[in-house]
Amino acid sequence: TPTLRKHTATDASDDDDGESDSDEQLELDESTKRYGYAAAAAMVLITFYSVPHGASGKSAHYVWWCGWMTAVATGLGALPFYWLRDINKYWLGICNGLAGGMMLAATGCLFYEAWHIPQYADYGVSVTYRLLVGVVLGVLFIKFTKVFLEDYEDVKVCGLQGLDARKALLIMAVMTLHSISEGIGVGVSFGGEGGIRRGHIVTMTMAIHNIPEGVAISLALVPRGLSVFFAVLWCILSSIPQPVFAVPSFLFVEQFLPILPAGLGFAGGAMAYVALQELLPESLEDTKSLPTTVSATSLAFMVFLTIQVVLSGSM
Repeated sequence: TPTLRKHTATDASDDDDGESDSDEQLELDESTKRYGYAAAAAMVLITFYSVPHGASGKSAHYVWWCGWMTAVATGLGALPFYWLRDINKYWLGICNGLAGGMMLAATGCLFYEAWHIPQYADYGVSVTYRLLVGVVLGVLFIKFTKVFLEDYEDVKVCGLQGLDARKALLIMAVMTLHSISEGIGVGVSFGGEGGIRRGHIVTMTMAIHNIPEGVAISLALVPRGLSVFFAVLWCILSSIPQPVFAVPSFLFVEQFLPILPAGLGFAGGAMAYVALQELLPESLEDTKSLPTTVSATSLAFMVFLTIQVVLSGSM
């Protein structure tokens, strides 16, 4: 669980501003382990009791189940790191570049999706304006969050401390915000005529899409020493807004459609800011090679974007 302690002058003298050795897995206290096991048990129980035994595809229960499955799929992105444990500083920089590239590709997809939402005459405010307002608010939210966290030197998150913990919280914040708009998208897709078929396609697409998002989150957390078990939990937690927002957006589809462009813009703006201002500069600092950082970022961007284009074509 996250803990905060106000920054003091004495704390500022700590080595490396709280960065952990990426070659070692962090030691966790017993309370953190208990919270982790409790969260894992809760997720298993939610999965078991959410199974829609005979529920209709047009019910809130069924929509919740579909949203929950997309959230669980995010955790699959952390599993490859069971075989990728020891990562030195150079490869940590490459991981940051890969994560940044994935986030920039996801940002582009969010903006594209928001831009092509139909404009209804009775909404008044244009889709473009709502998108731009969302982008500005997303950037401001992350900037204020970063300023707030910088006042707390001894931030602790699942064993991560200081700078590593602050970066982890920023990344989790943007991915969680991103999940809100995705949850609204899942819920809205089940509304209207043909909603069951469309909802199934969107759910499947979103679940597949969430796996590389889990990879992006894990790329930023596991190399800093976070265990794969907790990385899986954090990946799933980052997508909890998907089932939570899928249900009300399904029940009140007409009310949620107008705010969807702003929500997509908010998530995209926040994600782009973290990628450009946090991950990529740190990647360059760790690799000490501009071509390496650019190559890693470009590769991740192209691969993630290709996945999105292929999945969008299936709809």
